[in-house]
Amino acid sequence: MRCIKYKIYGQFAESDFEHILQDSKSFSWHNGDMKKETRTVFYDEDLQIEAYRFEGITQPFPVHFHDYYVIGFIERGGRHLTCGSADYAVGTGDILLLNPRDKHACTQADGGTLDYRAFNIKSDVMERLAKEITGRTFAPKFSKNVMHDAELFSALRALHEMLMRESTEFEKDELLLCAVEQLIQEHGEPFDHALAEHDDEIEKACAYMRLHFAERISLGTLCEVSALSRATLVRSFAKAKGISPYRYLENIRLGAAKKCLEQGASPVDAAFSTGFSDQAHFANFFKDYIGLTPKQYRDIFKSKSTPAQHESRSKS
Repeated sequence: MRCIKYKIYGQFAESDFEHILQDSKSFSWHNGDMKKETRTVFYDEDLQIEAYRFEGITQPFPVHFHDYYVIGFIERGGRHLTCGSADYAVGTGDILLLNPRDKHACTQADGGTLDYRAFNIKSDVMERLAKEITGRTFAPKFSKNVMHDAELFSALRALHEMLMRESTEFEKDELLLCAVEQLIQEHGEPFDHALAEHDDEIEKACAYMRLHFAERISLGTLCEVSALSRATLVRSFAKAKGISPYRYLENIRLGAAKKCLEQGASPVDAAFSTGFSDQAHFANFFKDYIGLTPKQYRDIFKSKSTPAQHESRSKS
């Protein structure tokens, strides 16, 4: 099991900065308004899921999607959430459900900060859970993106706490199965039946990007693959997928870069092996959509046996 924690305080003193440079296990990371933030990311090898905890964050997240499920819940604060064509005002006690490739974005609603926890569950893990629960092999499609259920909220929080303290008790398996079972029963349906109809031409362009994401891809190439004009491709793609072709490609590259970092690749190697030609753009893009820098994300998976904790303390 592996855990990494980042603590962000106000502006640090020069003496603190000197100490940080001398200690390879510590570094400072602060946001523009100098408010305290804590971001903790933990990967549970038994359940094969990631658990995130963001405390005191103000960062907006632009329109993007993930290739995995997200089950999150808000402990404090309010946000404006856009998911697909729907807008939500979410706040304390709300549970968020995101299917793979659900496009979404969020910003802080009240000028305050957000305390938020979430589980990232890969599609194959969710399929395995669904089969254990229902006896059928399928990837569920959750029909609701936002819900309020105090009992489920409490169960999800208990599960999250177990993962954060590196529990090896099988209670965490029970909590996960019970939570997913409730979500499937109340809000789930087979993904294949729930997928919207898309033009064959658009699917050809998507398949090409998934196969050739590490290469240089032009809009003209996608037009040749899909047999559509530039204007028709861009317009039809956005209508079918809710996102532009280029943004779709960058999300595919982002998912591939995450896998490289999980396997120990350097941020530079991860960037160039997945089609990002500019290292600075990759770092900024990764931080915007994941909430961590590429190096911080890689460090989660760096040690299989010893949890790594990176903390920085600074003074205003």
